Amino acid sequence: MIGVIADDVTGATDAALAFRRTGMRCGVYFGTPPASGIESALDVVVIALKSRTIPAREAVAQSLGAARTLRAVGARQLFFKYCSTFDSTADGNIGPVLDALVELLRTDAVVTTPATPEHGRTTFNGYLFVDDELLSESSLRNHPLTPMRDSSLTRLMNAQSKGGSVVVGHDVVRRGAEAIRGAVDATRHTARYLFPDAATEEDLLSIAHAVLDEPLVAGAAGLAGAIGRAHGSRRTASRAGGSESAPTGRAAVLAGSCSRRTLEQIDRMLRAQRPAHRLDAFASDDPEHLAQGALDWYDALPAGPAPLIYSSLPPAALREVQDAIGVEQSAEIFEAAFAHIARGLRARGVTRFVAAGGETSGSLVAALGIRGGVVGVEAARGVPWIRTDGDLDVLLKSGNFGEPDLLVAASDGSS
Repeated sequence: MIGVIADDVTGATDAALAFRRTGMRCGVYFGTPPASGIESALDVVVIALKSRTIPAREAVAQSLGAARTLRAVGARQLFFKYCSTFDSTADGNIGPVLDALVELLRTDAVVTTPATPEHGRTTFNGYLFVDDELLSESSLRNHPLTPMRDSSLTRLMNAQSKGGSVVVGHDVVRRGAEAIRGAVDATRHTARYLFPDAATEEDLLSIAHAVLDEPLVAGAAGLAGAIGRAHGSRRTASRAGGSESAPTGRAAVLAGSCSRRTLEQIDRMLRAQRPAHRLDAFASDDPEHLAQGALDWYDALPAGPAPLIYSSLPPAALREVQDAIGVEQSAEIFEAAFAHIARGLRARGVTRFVAAGGETSGSLVAALGIRGGVVGVEAARGVPWIRTDGDLDVLLKSGNFGEPDLLVAASDGSS
């Protein structure tokens, strides 16, 4: 069994889907369940935390708890899943969590890469690229919670971790798994973290073959999928669930991400004349008041297509809110409001939720008491439907994922 610890819920579903595509049986749990609550027949168990931007000490404690549970149910390898854009603050939480996991497992070298070529995330000479731009030159440089102003993975990691980090160059990676293992062995006692360059799926597969026997690996969904392929499963994606259809039922879309792609997806919803209500922190900084306004608006809607409730703003408008209210306070207001809204919509008969953004998705999961679920049909690359243990269907979308029409398409059908 492979045990995955993910630092947010959308990252967890992305990793689960990457493994599932290779034919591996995969379950997702939101928060750490008791060991007795984890299905023993699974090939991959993914525990979704909400630890990306919380204080490092809390992130470490939650991650160690998940790691101990996964080891108790027989996980032979742990995979710490972080974002493909290495989202973190100057103090963590990628480095502190990995340092703690290294000490728990008593290992001395961790191979890690955020590279996910299918989503345009590649690494070369230790620098992370988003499409054709350096990370620090991409739209992520102005991320509202984790602005990424440096593209050097070793500098980013060294600033928040112990033990040092080094790059495994592309000249080594392209020679295959044996060469990568040689680089790992050569640096075990001089550096703790190794960032192998990866520009293609073939690079990731070589890295995956090199780390199959390592107790701890870290990275994004690209490496997770490569590890699944390296395990040699012969199931095809269709046999793993490709014949499934998208769920139906009354739907609603909740969007909190301010990423460029989510803003495009919201624009498509508006252009499709979907009913839409924006949460305005200038109108009220009381989450319950904002939520009640949204629910009153929902109650007045005639029967028709699925509505959109959103707080997402373009960069200039977002800065106005953050300058006036504060970055953390404004995020807390919207997260709490979405939690109230999710509970209200569920009480009104919504059974199909589409959430855009990691924080929004986390609020939805917590508010509805979702403990886990089965990974189902893929609505977009890296974005699966999840059939929860509470008979709800949820689509938890990372802000940057999905085609522009995703929110429209995912919320089509019964309403």
